[in-house]
Amino acid sequence: MKSASRRATLIAAALGLSGCVTRAEALETSASAPQPGASLLQSPAWVAAHLDDPSVVVIHVDRDRRTYDREHIPGARFLSVDALAIDRDVPNELPPLADVKAAFERAGVVDGSQVVLYGGMDGLAPARAFFALDVIGHGDRAALLDGSLGAWRAEGHPISSEAAEPRPGTLTSKPEPERVVDADWVAAHLDDPGVVLVDARPPDEFRGEAGNGDVARRGHIPTAQNLFWRDFFVDRDARRLRPAGELRAMFERAGAREDRTVVVYCRTGMQSSFAYFVSRYLGYPTRMYDGSYVDWSRREHLPVERGPARRARDT
Repeated sequence: MKSASRRATLIAAALGLSGCVTRAEALETSASAPQPGASLLQSPAWVAAHLDDPSVVVIHVDRDRRTYDREHIPGARFLSVDALAIDRDVPNELPPLADVKAAFERAGVVDGSQVVLYGGMDGLAPARAFFALDVIGHGDRAALLDGSLGAWRAEGHPISSEAAEPRPGTLTSKPEPERVVDADWVAAHLDDPGVVLVDARPPDEFRGEAGNGDVARRGHIPTAQNLFWRDFFVDRDARRLRPAGELRAMFERAGAREDRTVVVYCRTGMQSSFAYFVSRYLGYPTRMYDGSYVDWSRREHLPVERGPARRARDT
């Protein structure tokens, strides 16, 4: 079976399907791999059944409030992603944790709330909100809505344009700052076999064939593996996640194991927010290099590689 899986992998690579996973690969995932955190992903049917549950707080996260004002899940509160990603030396940095806590309190999140997140930016905004909640210690009581508003609408659930007016709550912060790492931490762990570095950008940016004005040096961080965040979806329009077995195969192909820490990054920390969520959903110890490649590329003493990824550990 391994030889068949290897041949399938080579065929996929030859066709340019680097983000896709063969059925053989999915079936070969380790039986001892961490199990997905089912509570971190909720279906539209589950949310519909809990709309009247006062402990469930549904939050529409987006950059443009007009999308919320036009249509949203009944009772959903609006949270601007700009409250969770601010510009410092690089764009989209996590704000002070007190500000993160206050943003969720304004949305009515309190101790004991089960938070369900959905929204815009192709799914990046709610993933960023999950990451922010995780850093203040409430990630295990948060979930993404699988398929977001499109799936909700497709299943015939009600839509509202009436804005919710939540009563501000009190949320006890239990900070987990170790979930965020910086360039020095990443540089010190480049050769650490217990760390798997995942770059969530498009493959052409990872290889250094494309770039952006705020990237000082094209390429990627040495030892990083490329898992483009959009490839986590079965259907990019519907925004439903691939089955857990397929997602795990993708991460294992990148070298992830239950006893290794997955560190995600992208250009400025937004695309990697979705990779962060998927890694947490699969049960891997996960951290975020929030400054991401813009920060790394500006530090001239740090190494940069171009071209395809090196062979992942144990693959």
